[in-house]
Amino acid sequence: MAVQWVLAVHVVVTMLVVVSLLCGHWPIFSGTFVEKIHYFLTFGAYDYFLFACSPFELTILSLSCRRFVVAVFGSRGRNCFVTVEHYCCERPNPILQILYLVILGVTYYIIGKSSFRYIPSFYVSELHWYTSMIAVGVGVLLFLLTSFSDPGIVTAENVSKYISAYPYDEIIYVEKECSSCKILKCDYDLLDLNIVVYVIDVLPDLTTIVVGCSFGMQNNCIGEKNTRYFMAFLLWHFLICLYGAVVLGLILAGQLKEHNIIYILTVYYGVEHSFSRLSPHVVQWLLGSYNTQILLIMFLAIISLLLAGFFGYHAHLCLTNTTTNETFKWQDYISWKRKLNEAKASAAALKASIQTITGEAQAPESKWRAFFRKSPLQSEGVIVKNNLYDRGIISNVCEIIFPPSARRSFSHRKSE
Repeated sequence: MAVQWVLAVHVVVTMLVVVSLLCGHWPIFSGTFVEKIHYFLTFGAYDYFLFACSPFELTILSLSCRRFVVAVFGSRGRNCFVTVEHYCCERPNPILQILYLVILGVTYYIIGKSSFRYIPSFYVSELHWYTSMIAVGVGVLLFLLTSFSDPGIVTAENVSKYISAYPYDEIIYVEKECSSCKILKCDYDLLDLNIVVYVIDVLPDLTTIVVGCSFGMQNNCIGEKNTRYFMAFLLWHFLICLYGAVVLGLILAGQLKEHNIIYILTVYYGVEHSFSRLSPHVVQWLLGSYNTQILLIMFLAIISLLLAGFFGYHAHLCLTNTTTNETFKWQDYISWKRKLNEAKASAAALKASIQTITGEAQAPESKWRAFFRKSPLQSEGVIVKNNLYDRGIISNVCEIIFPPSARRSFSHRKSE
C-alpha cells in the first residue's frame, strides 16, 4: 500500500502546484491558500531566499533586507547568485536546450528499458519500435529548426518594405525612430542575442513580421520566419506525449490480457465481474508489477495537457494575428478607453445636474423612467478592438506557413 499512497500524494501535490502556479491569481482564489502558494512560487520564495537590493540599501536596511542567502553567505554570496541568475534567466544561454535534450533522452531511455521488452504484445505491434524512434527524431529535428533558424531580422534596408506591407494602426503602434539603429520602430529597444541585434517591435505585427520574443527552450527569438517551426514543435511534442501515454496504456492492457488477470480474479478469487469490483484489484496488481509504466503514463499525460494548453494559446494568437505583447497593449488601450468614456459620461452627468440646479434644464423626467433608465456610466457602448492586422483565419494561417518576407512579391515592394 505504500506505493499507492506515494502515488496518490504525488498526484495531489502535482495538481496543487500546477493549479496554484497557473490559476492562483484568479479572483476566485483570493484569500485562500492557493493564492498564497501562487505568491510563494512566483515572488515570495525569491524575496525570502534572496532580497536583491543594492549594497547601499543592504547597509541602510540590513535588519529588514536580510534574507536566507545574505544571512548564510553574505553579500558576496548574494551577488554571485544574482550573477548566475542573470546569466540563466536574462541572457541567451544553452541551459534549457541541454535540459530539453536530457529530459527527452532520459525519458525515451526509461521507456525503452522498462517497456520495449513487452513489444510486440496483444495490442501493440513491433511497428512501434520504429515509429517511436521516428517520432522522437522528428521532434528533435523541429527543435533544431526552431533553435537555429532565422526568426527574421529587420534592417535599415528592409524596414521600409515591412512598413509598406504592415502600416501603423495609430492605436497601439505609432511611428517612432530607434535612437540606437536609426530606423523606424514602435515601442521597444534592441535585444542583443548572441551579438546579433534583433529589433523588437520595429514594425506593427511582431508575429508575422519581425522577432517576437526570446523563447528560452529554443534559446532563440520566435518571429516571422520560424513561428511555423515553433508551432509545429509544440503540436508534435503534444502528440508524442499523447502517443507515448496511449502506447504504454495498451502495453498494460496487453499484459492484463496475456496473464488472464480478469479470469483469475473472477474464477479463482470469486470477484464479481463488474468494473467497480474488479478495478481495485486490477489497479493493485498493476501498481505492484508495472509501477514504472504507470508513473510514465502520468508524467506523459500531464506534459501533454500542459503542451495542449500552451499550443492552444499560441494557436489563438496566430489565428488572430496577435502577439503576447500586443494582448497587453490592447488590454491597456481598452482599459484607458473605458476610463476615458466613463470620465466623459461623468462630466456629462455633472453638467446635467448643474443645469438642473440652476433651472436651465427641461421639464423633469418621470420618476419611473428615471428609475429604469441606465446610468450614464453604463450607457457607453462596448469598446471594439480594431485589430488592423487580423485579416481572417485563412490569411493569418497563410502568413505563418508562408512568411511574407519569403515571398517574391515582398522583394519587389517599393520603399515609401
